[in-house]
Amino acid sequence: MFIEFFQALAEYTFMQYALLTGILAGIACGIVGTYVVARRITYIAGGIAHAVLGGMGIAFYFSVVNNWQALHPLYGAVVAAVAAAVTIGLVSLRAREREDTVIGAIWAIGMAVGILFIAQTPGYNENLMSYLFGNILMVSAADLWLIGALDIIVVFIALVFYNQLQAVCFDEEFARIRGVNVEFFYLLLLCLVALTVVLLVTVVGVVMVIALLTLPAAVAGLFSRTLRGNMIMAVIFSVAFTTFGLMISYTPNLPAGATIIILAGITYLLVMVGKGRLLSR
Repeated sequence: MFIEFFQALAEYTFMQYALLTGILAGIACGIVGTYVVARRITYIAGGIAHAVLGGMGIAFYFSVVNNWQALHPLYGAVVAAVAAAVTIGLVSLRAREREDTVIGAIWAIGMAVGILFIAQTPGYNENLMSYLFGNILMVSAADLWLIGALDIIVVFIALVFYNQLQAVCFDEEFARIRGVNVEFFYLLLLCLVALTVVLLVTVVGVVMVIALLTLPAAVAGLFSRTLRGNMIMAVIFSVAFTTFGLMISYTPNLPAGATIIILAGITYLLVMVGKGRLLSR
C-alpha cells in the first residue's frame, strides 16, 4: 500500500503538492492549535471556521460571474476568517454574556451565505464544494504558494510574540500587571486561529477543521508539561497525521481529509486510554 503511494509521489506533481500542503498546514496547526487548547477557545475557532465558507462562496461567485480570475476562494476565506475573529474577539472582551449568541450567529450566517453564493454560481462547483469536506489532492501551484505565505506569517507571529500569547492563554490578570496589552494579543491570537483555519480548510475542509486544529495539540498535551514542548510535539503529530492519513487513503481511494481525522481521533482515544491505565496503577 505504501509502495504505491511513494511511487505516485515520485511520479505525480499533485501528490507532491498534497504532501507539502499537509506538512505546511501541520506546522501552523501544531503551533496555533496549542494556543487554542491552552486558552480553551475551540468553540470560537469553530465559529471562525464555518464563517470561512461565506467568504469563499462570495469570492468564487464573483470570480466566475464577473470573470475575476485573480480572486481566489482562499482570499475570500482569509477576509471572512479575520473579520469573524475580530468580531467574536471584540464581543468576547466587551460583552462576554453575548459571546455564545454571536458565535452561533456568525457560524450560521457564514455557512448560509456560502451555500447561497455557491448555489447562485453558474456551473457545477465541485472545486469549491471540496473545501467543505476537504480535498488535499486538488491543491494547485497557486494554492501552494498562498498556503506557504500564510504558514510563514502564522509561524512568525506565533513565535515572535510567544511570551505575550502564553501570558494571555494562562493568566490575563498577571499579564495586565506586567504591562501586556491583553486585548490586542487576544485579538491577535484569534487572527492567527483564523489564518490557520484557512490553511487547514485545504486539507480537511470546513466541516472537520476543528478536529485537526485541536486533536494534535490535545495528544501532545498528554506527553508534555510545557507550552513550548507541547507545540513541538503538536507539530510532529500534526505532520504525522496528515502524512500518514494521505498515505493510508491513497491506494483504497479514500477521502484524504476524513482519513486524516479518523487517524488523529483514534490516536487521541488510544493515548487517553493508555494514559488512564498508567495513572490508575
